[in-house]
Parts: sequence; C-alpha cells; structure tokens
Amino acid sequence: MILEEVAAGGCRSYVIGCEETSVGAVIDPEVSRIDRYRGLASQLGLAIRYSIDTHTHADHFSAAHEIAEALGAQVVMNRLSVTPRIDLHVDDGDTLLVGNLRLTAMHTPGHTRDSTCFHTDGHVFTGDTLLIGGTGRTDLPTGDPDMLYDSLFGKLLKLDGETRVHPGHNYKGVPATTLAEEIAGNPRLQKRERAEFVAMMRALDIQAPTHLTEALRVNMSGRKAVSQLLAEAASVVPFMSMAELSRRLAARANDFVVLDVRERDAYDAGHLPGARWLARGQLELRVNEVFPDPTVRILCYCEFGKVSTLAAATLRELGFMRACALDGGMKAWREAGYEVEQG
Repeated sequence: MILEEVAAGGCRSYVIGCEETSVGAVIDPEVSRIDRYRGLASQLGLAIRYSIDTHTHADHFSAAHEIAEALGAQVVMNRLSVTPRIDLHVDDGDTLLVGNLRLTAMHTPGHTRDSTCFHTDGHVFTGDTLLIGGTGRTDLPTGDPDMLYDSLFGKLLKLDGETRVHPGHNYKGVPATTLAEEIAGNPRLQKRERAEFVAMMRALDIQAPTHLTEALRVNMSGRKAVSQLLAEAASVVPFMSMAELSRRLAARANDFVVLDVRERDAYDAGHLPGARWLARGQLELRVNEVFPDPTVRILCYCEFGKVSTLAAATLRELGFMRACALDGGMKAWREAGYEVEQG
C-alpha cells in the first residue's frame, strides 16, 4: 500500500493508494495543503477516487470538496454527516474499493456523531476518535463521552493489536503506534470502566479550537473560509511593493491612482501621499462614479493588506483590469518610515 502522511500544524491527513492499480484516496484533506495533495497524486501516479472526511471538523477547514473537484474524486462521509455535496454516504461496515485495497468504514461516534474510522491491511485511520496518547474531545457539538466509550472499547480497540494507528492529529510529532501500544500506554484508555471514562472526559478542561465557529460553518455548509477567499483573491491580483510605490510617488508618476479602502476616520488619521478615499463597503456602488475610466490603473491599500486584496480582486471582476494591491498595508508603511499625509 502507498501511504503518505501530510502535516498541517498539528493536523494530519493521508494520501493512500494501491500500488497495482494506481488508484488512490485522500483522507481528511486540509485546505492549506491542497497543492501538496495534488503534487503527491502526480508524483505517485495516483488517480484519486475518493476524498474522505472522517468527521465534521471543528478545528480546521476541510478540503474534501476542493480535492474532489480538482482531481475528479468523490466526497465520502458518514451517512449522518450534514455537509452538503457529499457524493457517497457510508454506513458502518461499508467498504470502499481503492483499487485492490479494501477500505472499510467503522462508525465510531463520540467525538462527533458522524465520526468514522477507516481500516485496511493492518492500518486504521482514526480521525479524532483515537489519537496517539489521547482521544478526541467530546465537548464540541454532537460529542458524547458515552458514545466514545462504546466506539473505543466496543469496536475500534477490538481490531488486531498490530494495526497501525494513523490519527487526524499528532501534536507532538511522535511516530505512528499500534492499537496494542495505545491500549497499553494511552492514559485515557486506562479508564476501562464506563463511569470512570465518562467522568474523565467530562472533567477535561480543553480550550476551544481557535476557528471553531468558522470551521463548523464552513465544513457543515460546504462553503468557503475567509482564508480561502483571501487566497483566491491574491491569486488573481498583482501586487506592488512598498519600495516601488514609494519610488513612484517620489517621481510624481501620474499614471496610476492610489486608493485607500479603509473607513473615513482611518483615512483622516493618516494616509498615503495623494491617496483618494473610497471605503471597501461602498466600492461596488460608487466605483463607476469615482472611476469613469475603466482603463485607469488603481492601486488599493488598507491597514493590513487583506481588505485591499479583496478590493482589487473585486475591481478586476468589475472590469478594472489594471487594479492591483499594495504588498503590505498602512501599518507596515508607517513602520517602514515612509511618508504619511493627514487630513
């Protein structure tokens, strides 16, 4: 079996494949690693058939749909998953044919109600049900410590003890373990009586994931995260460095317009020399009035460089094909010691 682990901070995802048929799957893809999955598929010569999420993630943004669209795969999740655009819902015991590999779904609710492990040929991909030296938390939406107890002690841990464990997180970067090693050394698995295990899980005081609300919204709706919107905008917009802009301003070049897209009070407190003002919130409604010439070159800037990237992308969509954005923002401009006007 072909098996490649892909790290994204503490998150772990996997590209697996059948050596004989060159058919593959991606398990728990994360949005910041999309190019990595595509590169691995090409490097390994794999035709990705399935893009699998082991559960509805609350701590990162799934790339299951993006991978499916990019590589012609099917999105796979448990039948209880509420995410739209799932191509293939699986039940407990269903098997996916990844070439000659048999990837079997094991419904393991507890971390979430749709949590599902997938096992094949001495390997199990546990998502957040079982971690190395830990388990998934049960205090997030649809989590249940009683269900997690049943999933672990009644199902997952009954697989062959030599089965290699591949979790959805590996915060310490330790090597993969086996189920037998986890049974023997995982502190949470030492609470083998239901009441003790449930009490332990309920007593855990774990900080909520940084992107909890946004991750759930994105992963449950199949829509986009703010980071995705920014990345997409940045891919269609050219940028101008602060040094280049400073040089052009000093030379009094008049072949472009500098546009401040912050709110008015921010503009009045300090702006780039000669900048015009049009807040991002008014851009679509007033752009024809402010810029009647669609061939003008417009350089957008904001405080940190994010809103201006979105603004420049919007202008390009509206037909201002010479719109660009400052590489940086007003904060970086000030800190670099460049000239600032007020009023």
